[in-house]
Amino acid sequence: MIAGTMSDRPRELRELIEDAVSSGKLRSDAGENIRNSLGEFSSNLSVAAISELLHAEEWAELNDRFYKTLAFGTGGLRGRTIGRIVTAAERGTPTPLGRPEFPCVGTNAMNYFNVSRATTGLARYLSQQHASGRPKIVIAHDTRHFSKEFTDLAAKVAAGNGCDAFVFDGPRSTPELSFAVRYLNADAGIVITASHNPPHDNGYKVYFSDGAQVVEPHASGIIAEVNAVPGESAVAHKSTGEIIKVDDEIDRAYLDRLETLVLDREVMAQAKELKIIYTPIHGTGSVMIKPLLTRLSLNFSVVPEQDEFDGRFSTVSSPNPENAEALKLGIELAQREQADVVIATDPDCDRVGVAVRTRAGEMKLLSGNQTGALIAWYRARTLFNQGILNQANAGRAVIIKTFVTTDLQNAIAEKFGLKCVETLTGFKYIGAKLGKYEAALGMGAEYRKLSELETRRLRLEKSSYYILGGEESYGYSGADFVRDKDGNGATLMFCEVAAFARANGQTLDELLDSIYCEFGYFEEKNGSLAFEGADGAVKIRRLLASYEENPPRKILDADVTGIRNFATETIRDSEGDEIPKEKMLIFELADKARIAVRGSGTEPKIKYYLFAQRRPAEGRLAPEDLRSAKSEIGERLHALWDWLQVDAQERLK
Repeated sequence: MIAGTMSDRPRELRELIEDAVSSGKLRSDAGENIRNSLGEFSSNLSVAAISELLHAEEWAELNDRFYKTLAFGTGGLRGRTIGRIVTAAERGTPTPLGRPEFPCVGTNAMNYFNVSRATTGLARYLSQQHASGRPKIVIAHDTRHFSKEFTDLAAKVAAGNGCDAFVFDGPRSTPELSFAVRYLNADAGIVITASHNPPHDNGYKVYFSDGAQVVEPHASGIIAEVNAVPGESAVAHKSTGEIIKVDDEIDRAYLDRLETLVLDREVMAQAKELKIIYTPIHGTGSVMIKPLLTRLSLNFSVVPEQDEFDGRFSTVSSPNPENAEALKLGIELAQREQADVVIATDPDCDRVGVAVRTRAGEMKLLSGNQTGALIAWYRARTLFNQGILNQANAGRAVIIKTFVTTDLQNAIAEKFGLKCVETLTGFKYIGAKLGKYEAALGMGAEYRKLSELETRRLRLEKSSYYILGGEESYGYSGADFVRDKDGNGATLMFCEVAAFARANGQTLDELLDSIYCEFGYFEEKNGSLAFEGADGAVKIRRLLASYEENPPRKILDADVTGIRNFATETIRDSEGDEIPKEKMLIFELADKARIAVRGSGTEPKIKYYLFAQRRPAEGRLAPEDLRSAKSEIGERLHALWDWLQVDAQERLK
């Protein structure tokens, strides 16, 4: 809808902007973007919302909404789709769940303009890469506010720019989107999600033809095309491609592949008494996980209050399975039903959080590092016991983890003779590694048609066989038919570990302790400092720069013995591949602890990762040594985090 231009508005509106900029209430960049948003192609909604905020003198809200144009980064877009202040124009007629009728107005917001702009740029880039025919884009969405509307718009824009858009008929998980791109031999994929962010956010993630999130050189190429889209072009389309609904063929094929993640059918068959509680936290996980667990005859219940799509995530303060509060209802149900395990997935089902029953009958939360270590150990051990891996081929099997994921996985790989490759944070880098291993086979798209048994044989003979990939932030995958973290597959893999422990008369925390006794005790602590809005973005940049320009020489009472600067140094992984540049520093301490500092790629935060360990000089850790190590290292990590928080505040003065 085209509305009146800025010149049609009262002079008072222009004067409000100019006066606010000159008095310092409104940032100059925000003022410029507001003026542009009230130009020739502005909508009635934009004019009404901006006018309301200007007259109410909501300068902080205007600065946050307009200080920049929402950047299309290497992962896509993510931002607010509902403002802190919802204007009357945006509220319109609210939906039954209380959602505003329209998304947030602003250049720095997830709204129709930015979705259209991003899709236009992506479609133009794919058309340049495509020699003949129409590029194919698969589009999926989660259960968030406006996800369905953004998906419909993206499909329309993609078709209007010469692409065929394949669209799921309802919410689907991010990993299924990754699988679908590969299954359909598509050129790209889009998933509308903000993962585990608060309900007011939404996002737009882009996948390339390999099913992984885009990396270089395609990332820069797509970003350049998106940035080149002028405002008026982002809303003008003509239909030249098709919009095709995806039927349940993809669901069935994905379900079949997920089932191949089970390594030991006998262990699963013995798990009749294992009781599982599952919650999708109002997200997409129920679409695949319920039929998957049913197919394997596992004994499970779903948290009824959270087994419905709800973009408000009304039963939790945050739909993040990393947080204990998100598992509260699941734990309460587990206590009533005397269940062994609680498993929770986030709205787009790429992350998994778990709680396990202890010998004392309490439900204990596991960290993302602990969950990943249990799965890594079990899969390595089982593959060796089955004779699939042996001393001759172990060097072709690989565990991939990020630099900020527990070093226990390095120790496990070392003990079994496996490769352990470290990447930057972000599963796109793990996906890139899987793309490298696939390319080494030289089979092209034919590789995707092979069974898991056939691909395993080829990878162990000629390339690298992927056992597990994981991040400390509760994301894992166990096969390369998906090129992103997969909450569906991780749920199944963890259920098998739980079944193994149950069959051996152990609780899962007892199994974890036995792993610590064998490999050493490793503990990690994550912390973050949040800085919202335009002013917060400035603080994050200042703080990160201060660590680079004035690094600490001592942290708490330990000397800093080494610093790795991933933004300036050339760093290579264990396979010799150069690590892309990123603003992250790792400080090595004299007591063998280490601390990593980086800005979040998806939230307005600076993140800290703290690591400490105690390994036996020889043999195993005795149970009493493990108990003392847990106490001492836990206290040490808390003290380090307290020091870092005080130091950060000093750096911002």
